[in-house]
This record gives sequence, C-alpha cells and structure tokens, in this order.
Amino acid sequence: MSFNSLGLSKALLKAVEKQGYTTPSVIQEKAIPLILEGKDILASAQTGTGKTAGFTLPMLQILSQGQQLRKRPIRALVLTPTRELAAQVHANVKSYSEFIDIRSTVIFGGVNQRPQVSTIRRGVDVLVATPGRLLDLQNQRLLSLSNIEILVLDEADRMLDMGFLRDIRKIIDLMPNKRQNLLFSATFSKEIKKLANEFLSRPVLVEAAPQNTTVDAIEQKVYRVAKDKKTGLIIKLISDGNWKQVLVFTRTKHGANRLCQKMVAAGITASAIHGNKSQGARTKALAGFKNNSIRVLVATDIAARGLDIPLLPHVINFELPNISEDYVHRIGRTGRAGAKGEALSLVCAEETSYLKDIEKLVGLKFPVEIIEGFEPDPNASTKPIKRGQGGGGGNRNSGNRKSNDSKKTTTRGFGAKDPKHDKKRRSKKRRF
Repeated sequence: MSFNSLGLSKALLKAVEKQGYTTPSVIQEKAIPLILEGKDILASAQTGTGKTAGFTLPMLQILSQGQQLRKRPIRALVLTPTRELAAQVHANVKSYSEFIDIRSTVIFGGVNQRPQVSTIRRGVDVLVATPGRLLDLQNQRLLSLSNIEILVLDEADRMLDMGFLRDIRKIIDLMPNKRQNLLFSATFSKEIKKLANEFLSRPVLVEAAPQNTTVDAIEQKVYRVAKDKKTGLIIKLISDGNWKQVLVFTRTKHGANRLCQKMVAAGITASAIHGNKSQGARTKALAGFKNNSIRVLVATDIAARGLDIPLLPHVINFELPNISEDYVHRIGRTGRAGAKGEALSLVCAEETSYLKDIEKLVGLKFPVEIIEGFEPDPNASTKPIKRGQGGGGGNRNSGNRKSNDSKKTTTRGFGAKDPKHDKKRRSKKRRF
C-alpha cells in the first residue's frame, strides 16, 4: 500500500514525499482513513511505529478542509507528557503542513512564556502542548480552547504515570463537547481504558502491534557483570566498538550525572539528560547527540520519553528498569523504520528478578555474555534493588528517594487487575 491510497490531499502527499516516505507504517495504514472519516480512535502504538504522522496527517487534512476563521482560534490540540515529545510532534506538524495554510505552535514549561503567548495571539490552528504550561496560560486567560475540533492525547499512558490525570480532565472540561478525540498509548492499562470511556465517543480500536512486543530488527543481549564493574564494562564496549550515538539508560538522575562524568573522563564525549536539567541544556545535549558531536546520551526514563532519533543504532540499559514495560519503551528507540538496532543490558546479581520479569513479558530468553575481567560476583546477593535506587557504579548515594525520575508506576494489559500496584498509582505531578 502507498500513501496515495489513504485519501490524503495532494499537498499532504507532496509533504510526505519531501520527507522521504513512500510506504505507510501499519499504524498509519490503519488510523489515517478512520480519522479522515471523523471517528474517535483508541490506538495502541509503540515508540517508533510512525504514530505521529498517523494522527498529524489526517488532522491537518481535516483542518485544511474546514472553515478558516479570520482570527485563527486554536482548532486542534495535541497533548504530550514531555517537552521533548511536544517539540518533536510540533516539528512533524510544521513539516507536513508546509504546502497548506495551517499555522501551529508548541508550548511547554521551563522556558519564557512570552514568545509562546505572542505566537498564540497572532493566531494558530494547531497547538501542541504539555498539560502544565497549557493550564498555566489558560488560567491567565492567555488562550482559549472553546473552538477545539480535534483533541489528541499522545502517549497517554505516560501522562497518567506522571500524574497528569487531573490536568487532563480539567483541559477536557474547557473544550466543546462536540469534537473528534484521538488517544494514543503504548499500553492499554485499566486506567487508560477508564479514561477512554470517559471522553471517547464510540471509539474504534486500532493496534499497530501486540502489546509489550519488541521489534524483530532489534538484537537484544545481556552482559552479566559485577555491580561495581558496570562503568568499566560500558566504557570498554563503547570504546572497543567505536560506537556512535549510544543512548544509555540509568535509573536515577544522580546516576546519570555520575556515569556521564566517568565517560567524559575516559575520553568519550557524553551528556546527561534528565528532569533537573534546564530546557536549554536538554535541547543542546539532544542536538549534539543528533549531529554526532556527542557520542553518548545518558538519560532517565522520563527525560528520554518522546526522543526521536532517526536510525539510532545502540541502546544500553546500564541498569534494568524496575518496571518491565519500561524496557520495551527504552529499546523501542532503536530498530526503527526497518533499520537494524542493538539493545544491550548490563545486569548485576541484584537485577536478576527484573531480568526474569522482562523476559517473561516479551516472551524471549536473551543470550548472555560475560566479558573477561568484568565477571559477575558469585557471592553477590540476588535480592532486588530497592525501588528508586540505582547502581551508578556502586555509589550508595544513587538511591536518593527525592529523584522524581526514579518514581515509576506500572502499566498492565487491557483489563488486568493488580491491586498492589494500583495503591501506588498516584505519583507526584511533574511539570513538563
């Protein structure tokens, strides 16, 4: 199938062709015609499946065919959980609207609001936003959502994980009842199902791939290693392989900083990205990573959410995530668009139970390798690392309980019941 068969206008097809795409992905093939028909959809789409174009293209077509009002009120709203994802979605909106008369902008916290407000006052059709900044501006009466025709909740599962449920409900209450709603989520938890039942009207269920599966193009491997030898091993792997563009995940912000410092000391250009970094620092680090002036980006799960790095070859789990589903999110940043990718995990004794849970979730048994000089400690305890703690090369301070990036909640399959995790579901609201 080609994009020509999806019902998109010539102007949009021209923009798609300019971006170098010829064949739609599964989610695009399934979602675009339904959205063009005006349906509400509940879509399950993993990172890297092309979901952004899946809702952006039909949204732009509907808006371009609608009545253009002189003052250009906000007619479409895309809500995202993080600044980076908001910026990436807006970049897609701008690219695909190049040949049509649609204006757009993006707003998020951590930066001066004045330029954002100025752009909105000049009139925009599409607003991409994070919940916190959107409500801040609305409370100041600097924007209105009274003309919204299309609402998109992107990565809705992560928004709930980050404590944005109340904000989402407040935002929905500010919009007209008659509108088209599109909800995209990597997983279908019972909370997502409940949210969908609240505001979607007879939604069509769209699934790009079975839940919690990993892309076939990703080679996954485990290195068994002693906890205090992890830093040496990761430096050896990156140096010996002369790897470029390596995305490394740590469990905490402090662990990310320490690992980054040790890599720089070893002669590897690296930068850390997490919630304590300013927006300017995060943007600079990501830009350096994309243009290859920085070889390694060390990130926490929340900070990395929404990062779009084309053809990313390597993802390394310096520490396994506490929540198995987060493993799927992490490694989904490689092996995109048919390209090969490699996902490596450095696993110490304390992470043994996490590894078993991940293998059970994805239905795979990972090959295990041990590098001479970095052997695991046969006497180390296999008792799981306490929630919120990270290895960080063995530094005990890595378990700082104040690190919001380490506070995770679990997502389960459609209709699954897990009362133990439900009690912990209320995480502190993050302003992104």
